[in-house]
Amino acid sequence: MPYSSPSAILIVPQRLSQIAKPISPIQFSYVPTDQKESSTPDSNVPSIPLKKFLTAPSEHTGFSNDIDGEQYAHKVKAFKLILSKVGEDPAEGLAMVDAVQRLGIDYHFQDEIQQILQRQFMIFSPHIGPNHNDLCDVALRFCLLRQHGYYVPADIFNNFRNKDGKFNQKASEDINGLMGLYEASHLSIDGEDVLDEAGDFSVKLLTERVKNLDHYQARIVEKTLAHPFHKSLARLMAKNLFVSKFPSKNKWTLVFEDLAKIDFNLVQSLHQKEMVKTSQWWKDLGLAKKLEFARDQPLKWYIWSMTSLTDASLSWQRVELAKPIFLIYLIDDIFDVHGTLDELTLFTEIINRWDLAAIDQLPEYMRICFKVLDDVTSEISHKIFKAHGYNPVHSLQKAWASLCSAFLVEAKWFSSGNLPKAEEYLKNGIISSGVNVGLVHIFFLLGQNMTTETLELIDKNPVIISSTATILRLWDDLGSAKDENQDGKDGSYIYYYMKDHPDCDAETAEKNVINKISDAWKILNKECLSPNPFSSSFTRASLNLARMVPLMYSYDDNQRLPSLEEYIKSLLFENVPTRGIYN
Repeated sequence: MPYSSPSAILIVPQRLSQIAKPISPIQFSYVPTDQKESSTPDSNVPSIPLKKFLTAPSEHTGFSNDIDGEQYAHKVKAFKLILSKVGEDPAEGLAMVDAVQRLGIDYHFQDEIQQILQRQFMIFSPHIGPNHNDLCDVALRFCLLRQHGYYVPADIFNNFRNKDGKFNQKASEDINGLMGLYEASHLSIDGEDVLDEAGDFSVKLLTERVKNLDHYQARIVEKTLAHPFHKSLARLMAKNLFVSKFPSKNKWTLVFEDLAKIDFNLVQSLHQKEMVKTSQWWKDLGLAKKLEFARDQPLKWYIWSMTSLTDASLSWQRVELAKPIFLIYLIDDIFDVHGTLDELTLFTEIINRWDLAAIDQLPEYMRICFKVLDDVTSEISHKIFKAHGYNPVHSLQKAWASLCSAFLVEAKWFSSGNLPKAEEYLKNGIISSGVNVGLVHIFFLLGQNMTTETLELIDKNPVIISSTATILRLWDDLGSAKDENQDGKDGSYIYYYMKDHPDCDAETAEKNVINKISDAWKILNKECLSPNPFSSSFTRASLNLARMVPLMYSYDDNQRLPSLEEYIKSLLFENVPTRGIYN
């Protein structure tokens, strides 16, 4: 079957790891340009100097110096007109929205995308509408509408099932449709059995038929199965699209691809500058000398920010977010490895009161930590107030208090030997994951939809946060290796589940965890649908954080994170060639 439709062409990018040369492990620690490369980063992996980030754009990012912001903005404006005009056609409109999303440039076209999807939502019906018997078209429309918060019923796919409830012959013969069906299954919410069945059905047939496809078609199918778009990081997938030389009958596909390449390089340059600021902040803080156990990993902290907040305009927010992320790691290490139970109890009490006057009661390393925590919280609160007119200091302090209290619960479990039941562990682990602290900061840094309702919700660990945290906690526990520098005691849902179920083996316990992760995704999907009190930017950040989790916690046999290393290399170091669309 020819792959000529844009949705089929863009359905799956190539993975860079299959075409790039092997790379050496990438260090999370970076050496400022005024230090020697032999400075003291984390000892596990070699370092790469920050001077790579300071290279002039013409030397590093691969685009010419005559490309300036004004010229680029003009091109974006012109492409907005293309999207608006071509998007009036229902089929082309869907294809274009899919394309700009997969190319990672959709943040430029949010108004135009909403106009197209509003028209699509108005004509959406399980029984009527354009191409309602075309599985590929129906699946794409369903995916795009759900991705943007529109609730559309999953029973649209009943049109492709027989009276006995099984998917019909026509659906089973449509490779593009099967890929679309598989993509749609990842947007399911609880109770949508048709999408659960669609996922099983499409996986089974695609896996069977990939052996009989030509190399190009097989590659597309394999990448669809490995990286469903809804659960993948769009910018990394976009980078891989640039590498593949996919054909297209639509001239606008190549036009948008060229724009995306320029955008990728420009945004990469911006991220490099933000990384320099993060590293400089860490250097000026001086904690690497004051607290020898503090992880020297500014890149790792910044990667969470870069991945969560993808809009290029959110530059200062990304830099600020990296700071509390560092503190999550630091305080986690204090509780897991360095503090005695008495010290940890006192530390938690002082954090809950946010009592600077009591700081002298703490040991020196805790005094240093609390002082940095207070300074960072105050500085971020001031910047948020200046930008958005609201001071979030009490909400931020409350989030930190909740995190420390959850850490203390775990410390008491391990100290006493009175270990929890699996579900008790998970309930506490959702807080101790640190996701609540991160997303509370993101909420205020974005400064959108700060209503009475959302301000009350954000202090109560709302479901959109707890479901994201569940995904992280369970993925972390599913990991095959300890995090680096972790010599203290740590719990695991799998361990407690097997303890609760003595007849259960490790494989069964792991399957249970995978099912719970799937259930958490369904809950998160539902929370992202309208009506949703939070902004689309906040829901997008929550989704991006969940998408980042597998990269952060998928260890190999050498206790390394190869997927994360490839992600860093691809997005921060490798530019993409352009065709000179400004010539």
